[in-house]
Amino acid sequence: MGRTTLKMPQLGESVTEGTVDRWLKQEGDMVRRDEPIVEVVTDKVNAEIPSPFEGRLVSIKVGPGETVAIGTALAEMEVEGAADAAAEPAKPEAAEPEAATPTTPAPRQTQHAASSAEAGDRVSPAVRRLLQDNDLELSQITGTGGGGRVQREDVIAYLAEHRAPKPAKPQPAAASSDPRDELVRISAVRRQIAEHMVRSVSTSPHAWALREVDVTNLVEYRAAQKAQFEARHGFPLSYVPFFIQIVCDALMKNPYLNSTWTEEGIILKHYVNMGIAVALPDTLIVPVIKDADKMGFIDLAHALNDLATRARNKTLRPEDVRGGTFTLNNTGALGSVAGQSIINQPQAAILSTESIRKRPVAVDDAVAIRPIMNLTMSFDHRIIDGLAASRFLNAVQSGIEEWTPASLKV
Repeated sequence: MGRTTLKMPQLGESVTEGTVDRWLKQEGDMVRRDEPIVEVVTDKVNAEIPSPFEGRLVSIKVGPGETVAIGTALAEMEVEGAADAAAEPAKPEAAEPEAATPTTPAPRQTQHAASSAEAGDRVSPAVRRLLQDNDLELSQITGTGGGGRVQREDVIAYLAEHRAPKPAKPQPAAASSDPRDELVRISAVRRQIAEHMVRSVSTSPHAWALREVDVTNLVEYRAAQKAQFEARHGFPLSYVPFFIQIVCDALMKNPYLNSTWTEEGIILKHYVNMGIAVALPDTLIVPVIKDADKMGFIDLAHALNDLATRARNKTLRPEDVRGGTFTLNNTGALGSVAGQSIINQPQAAILSTESIRKRPVAVDDAVAIRPIMNLTMSFDHRIIDGLAASRFLNAVQSGIEEWTPASLKV
């Protein structure tokens, strides 16, 4: 028997770190290959990570609530046939180009973090920032995490006992002293989303556009077909598969909307991996339909239903949120009529389909009541200017307004 290392996996584009939410196995437990072993959260996904090995979980190196870089050793396992050298903490795997180079994690300690100089490499970036903002040394704090690791809660507890914390830079809103107020602790996944949104806005100069679209043809077709569709397939017929096909066609004609900015140049993606924003009670997840441009309508509808169902059941796999080239956000399902979404890095744009409302419009010099939907799009102004954005939106608008049953790709 030898030992091998379980590492923090890559869980999506631009993700440089993940937070251990909870361990599904404990030290000493036997684990089967592909059996879920740990639940990890990032700004993109809350996923149960399957074990790539069969063996015994010997040592947990990263405790619940701790945030570590991609490639960091999470645990050691005793595996039949594994080389003993594999037990050494592995250097983190290379992250994406924009990620900072992570530090190598130290071995598991039996004393608290203050007793080891190496412990500084094993605290999360959030803990390091909190220490720096309050002029504290790691050695001042007694850690309560796994192996004596210092967690954010330990620093906050120290500050509460010894002195009032200094404000972070930039200064956040102060905690209220009004007894009627309620302080809700920020979950790991919400904190990851917040950090990703800040990175996106600071990385890409966001521009925004809006179009009004007449969806009469799609509304009439769906109304006529939805009962039969649900009886045959077992789930409701939504507008989203129609929009996916139309958007894929428009992206093929306007490839800069389906691209990524790099310092070497703009990478055009001549395929569409469509990210679909799925709203959950406490977060937002964007699973990806791979090669959506090559799929028929029924396959798209099934793929969409499968991903949305597994997102809500928290059974998405890491590969389900990787590789997206463009994101479609159906905010209309939430009742929105117009809004500005934040780009899902490192993509070039995000398109939102808003709520369909009946409105009076001019048709052939007469006033008619038609179902109207707003299309809103945020785009990276480094890659796309107003002309390119307008051409893409023209293609999507005409694809919707001129849609007929013959337009379906089956």
